[in-house]
Amino acid sequence: MRTTTILIMSFFYLNLFACSKNDNIAIEPEKTDTMKLKITVNNTTFIAILQNNETARAFKDLLPLTLNMAELNNNEKFTELPNNLPTNATNPGTIQNGDLMLYGSNTLVLFYKTFSTSYTYTKIGRIDNPDGLKNALGSSNASIKFELE
Repeated sequence: MRTTTILIMSFFYLNLFACSKNDNIAIEPEKTDTMKLKITVNNTTFIAILQNNETARAFKDLLPLTLNMAELNNNEKFTELPNNLPTNATNPGTIQNGDLMLYGSNTLVLFYKTFSTSYTYTKIGRIDNPDGLKNALGSSNASIKFELE
């Protein structure tokens, strides 16, 4: 019994000592570079957060851009970009209002409705607060300016 008590107390003190030795170690938070995008439709501005991927970085290198985007399916605006971008297409299952995605390698799509999809896209970014996006875009083609914030 006495030997067991000594072993338990030794283990306790050893752990206490080990923990106090590590108190001076600073753990740095993971660094993430948040790229913000300003999207302007007429006089309404939306802020999007770009994905941390190769496609978003390549899109960022094209900015600033003002694009005439065509209406499609009463849920999105799209246009062809001047250059192909790197892709990593997946099926998101559900498109969210405010998603900015790449279809194929050069079709930029800005969605203004949430719906299910069977298509594949590469994520570029997402508008933080898409309230009013549908009204700002209207029901026909729209001129949209993309620039870094």
